[in-house]
Amino acid sequence: MRSRREPLEYITLGAIHSFIRTEYCGEKHHLFRKCQDAVLATHYKKEMKTHQNKINRRGKEKASSAIEESRQQLRNNIMKFRTGVLKRFRFKNLFVKPSPLPCLSWASSDDVWIKMLNKELKYVHDKGFIQQHPALQPKMRSILLDWLMEVSEVYTLHRETFYLAQDIFDRFMLTQKDIGKDQLQLIGITSLFIASKIEEIYPPKLQEFAYVTDGACNEEEILAKELVMLKALKWELCPETVISWLKLYSQVDSLKDDANFLIPQFSQETYIQITQLLDLCIMDINSLDYQYGVLAAAAFCHFTSFETVHKVSGLTWDSISSCVRWMNPFARAVREWPKPQLKDFKKVVTEGRHNIQTHVDYLAMLSEAHDRQQDSLDRMSPLAVAGILTPPKSTEKPANA
Repeated sequence: MRSRREPLEYITLGAIHSFIRTEYCGEKHHLFRKCQDAVLATHYKKEMKTHQNKINRRGKEKASSAIEESRQQLRNNIMKFRTGVLKRFRFKNLFVKPSPLPCLSWASSDDVWIKMLNKELKYVHDKGFIQQHPALQPKMRSILLDWLMEVSEVYTLHRETFYLAQDIFDRFMLTQKDIGKDQLQLIGITSLFIASKIEEIYPPKLQEFAYVTDGACNEEEILAKELVMLKALKWELCPETVISWLKLYSQVDSLKDDANFLIPQFSQETYIQITQLLDLCIMDINSLDYQYGVLAAAAFCHFTSFETVHKVSGLTWDSISSCVRWMNPFARAVREWPKPQLKDFKKVVTEGRHNIQTHVDYLAMLSEAHDRQQDSLDRMSPLAVAGILTPPKSTEKPANA
């Protein structure tokens, strides 16, 4: 059900395609309505109660016809809603970005694309969370994420697992206040623990997550923090992460005719270079200024071209230009480091090596990127050219002044 706080202008096509389901449970008949839109939910609340009372009065022998009548009436109302009411609302990110996905045999490409765009609106991240925790500094987040990447490589976790843990951490911190730095490692390892249970087929044991903290967190603390985090996030644990957007863009760009969309077609070598840039950027808290889809598109643009990015994402240059410029110092830092190589992992097939999260000295790389960022700001500043602007002394003024 859509949040009451969300404005009606964000109504999407997902609301239009909601369906009415019915089920028979023992001797009782229930009319179930599965509708994602709060407008429809409010509009039909009284109507549903009326239909339920009608079913109860008619009894078993007439319940079936009442259900069918109710379903047909609601379908007609939905059609009226689609053709009439929706004209009053502004759609966001739907028609501006048409689906770049090819025809899929297992789903509607438009529905898949709309669902991904909806998740960009639903799962909110904001770098402003750091202001809610006076004891924390942005560098602490960078150090934590660097350590989580190292743990991910040690336990052969997938990139999707790490990026899901990063998203869980950032969104949880946005719901909290006054978290101390002594709690960061516990929150971080718990985020990775939750993410691994979602993404990994064979996730590490709980005691392995406790062990890697070197005694800083025990199993009971991780389990207790897990429950706190899940409640705070309202069990919303399925965002479209940065890496899932990048994988989609890479696949659409490399897809050949009649190829299976679910089997990777892109170059693993190029893919891990782009992921290294994203790994570096995500450690900077300012990356949270951008949507994950935009962040992945900007990284993809640094290794391809804007024309390619537009083809695979539907994004305009105005949508990604600021992110591309912000990413420039990070991209230069990545290019100056040794080119990443595919690593071999035990029990990981050759075709899946690019999916495993790897770690390099990202903190040193991040420091170089920040230095480049500062140099760029200094060159753009007028103070760097002329110094502090002060009026000339009276003795230095021209005689005819």
